Amino acid sequence: MITSNAPAGRFDVKDLIAAIASATVDDALLLNLTPAQWETLAPFLQPLALASGQVLFKQGAADRTLYFIESGNLSVHYEDKQGEVRLAIVGAGSAVGEGSFFSRTPRSATVQAGMPTRLWSLSPMRFSELTNRKPELALAVAMAAGAVVAKRLSNRRKRDAVT
Repeated sequence: MITSNAPAGRFDVKDLIAAIASATVDDALLLNLTPAQWETLAPFLQPLALASGQVLFKQGAADRTLYFIESGNLSVHYEDKQGEVRLAIVGAGSAVGEGSFFSRTPRSATVQAGMPTRLWSLSPMRFSELTNRKPELALAVAMAAGAVVAKRLSNRRKRDAVT
């Protein structure tokens, strides 16, 4: 997992909740939880700040962490023989890493911050723990992340941004 050197200020899960609630992008994370459910979920999430240009993960990486974007945006691109090709910009209120989270395959693209970005990560180990302790909450998270995959697959421009 990435560790950030960027000054982030204080993280508060309420900022993530607000970003998700106000997201208007077509691949928004529809994670509609009660305040009590958010309170239960929050300890399973790890906050992370990226500086502009900082790489979150590289194409081919084996990590399966799922990331929720609180603010900023991420550039998703793959690297081919000719260099980098941008696929999509993913913004606040959405998620990245959902492809590998579900498929257990290496990352299909490189993701880096297009500007200072604040995220919350959910590692496979923490998700497994959440599944054991609060299966209904884990199901809600999985369904919301699965909906992001489905939305991106139905949108030709964002299809390859399933990471």
